[in-house]
Amino acid sequence: MTRALTHAIAFDDAPFPPEHRGDVRIIGTVYAHTHLHAVLSGRVRRDGANATRELTRLVNGTPQRAHLHLILLQGVALAGFNVIDAPALSAATGLPVLIVARRAPRLERVRDALLTHVPGGPRKWRLIEALGPMEPCAGAYVQRVGLTLAEADGALRALTVHGHIPEPLRAAHLIAGGVTTGHSRGRT
Repeated sequence: MTRALTHAIAFDDAPFPPEHRGDVRIIGTVYAHTHLHAVLSGRVRRDGANATRELTRLVNGTPQRAHLHLILLQGVALAGFNVIDAPALSAATGLPVLIVARRAPRLERVRDALLTHVPGGPRKWRLIEALGPMEPCAGAYVQRVGLTLAEADGALRALTVHGHIPEPLRAAHLIAGGVTTGHSRGRT
C-alpha cells in the first residue's frame, strides 16, 4: 500500500542575472493538496554549498512542519550549481524528497560544467550521480529519496492542477519571479 503524500513543501530559486555573485533568494510554498497554506523565504549562495543546510532550516523551522509529508524540488540545484544533498535533506527533516523536472537533463553537459567551471564541482557531481537517472513519472521526470515510484506518481497526480509540474513548485517559481523582478513568468 502506498502512502498519500499530499501535504508538501516546495522550493525554487529567484531569477538572477548571469553576472550575479553572492546570495540568491529562494522561496518555499507549503501546500495541503492544492491549497496554499504558507510562503517561506531564505537565501543560498550562487554556486555555493549551503542549499541543503538552508532547506533543512526552512523545513524544520516552519510552523507547518508537523503536517508535511514531502519535500518537492524543481531540479537538484538552486542558485546555479548550489547542489542539494537530497539524502542528507531527507535524513535531516525526516521527509521524503522528490525532485521534479519537465524533461531529463543532459547530464554530460551538467558534469562538464561542474568539473570545469564550478568550485567544489567534483563533490557536487558525486551528489548528482548518486541519485541515479531521472525516471519518467506522471508526465514529468523525477529523482526520489525515501519514496517509491508509485508514491511519487500519486503525489504528482494529487498536487498537479494543470500541466505536469505540481502546484507547490509552480507557485514557488511564480512567487520567486514576482518578488524579485516585479513580475512573474511561468509555463503551465
